[in-house]
Amino acid sequence: MLQTVLYDGSFDGWLCAVFDVYDYKFGNAEIVTEARFRGNLFGAAHTVRNDARHSARVWKGLEAKLSGDALKDVYRTFLSEADGAETVLLQYVQHVFAHTTSVETDFSHPAVLYVTQMGRKVWREQHRMEAFVRFQRTGDGLYYGFIEPDHDVLPLIAPHFTSRYADQRWLIYDGRRRYGLYYDGERTETVELRFDEAVGGGRAASPVYDPSEELYQQAWKQYFKSVNIPARKNSKLHLQHLPRRYWKYLTEKQG
Repeated sequence: MLQTVLYDGSFDGWLCAVFDVYDYKFGNAEIVTEARFRGNLFGAAHTVRNDARHSARVWKGLEAKLSGDALKDVYRTFLSEADGAETVLLQYVQHVFAHTTSVETDFSHPAVLYVTQMGRKVWREQHRMEAFVRFQRTGDGLYYGFIEPDHDVLPLIAPHFTSRYADQRWLIYDGRRRYGLYYDGERTETVELRFDEAVGGGRAASPVYDPSEELYQQAWKQYFKSVNIPARKNSKLHLQHLPRRYWKYLTEKQG
């Protein structure tokens, strides 16, 4: 019988769910967030109690068995938010712990192949967000960027922006998940925000622009236009490096 294991949606919560699968000896289990659970026809589900000792024990076990790149793929796959990813990750962990030698390149196992491919997919979006986020300066000197990524990449891009923009206050807001990263000049924290329709759900900071912001944006568009050489235009290559779905973030692509 399939045992449903419910957790709170956090990565630590997922690690605790893995711990409980082993602790309670659930032979056939699926891990589902409490928010997504819609009931079980064959009995009550098991709800995980978060315990830092349990999550640390599972993670230390994985650190002993996996390379740094494979550990990153586990975390990125979790952040993918793909349907069923938590259960596939459980199967991946079970395969890892069932062998004394490394299985992270055992692509004949569906869970290993899935985690490797999904980790790469999330990694690509992480780096595109690091390259394509454009900030708008508000009247109080805050630099604001809006994103709607397919995956929850904010935790992954935080170190990049904290390091690169350490001399200014900024906020990157994920409109799909309704939370953001805020850097106050000293440290970066996650914040939850709810925008009204006056700012398009957070898509634009134009109602609170610095007066010079529009001039800066026009100057950047003109610069982009001036360095674009029509004779060397390669639309196919351009779309490979800059997929159309990311254009909405780029000042130079607006208007």
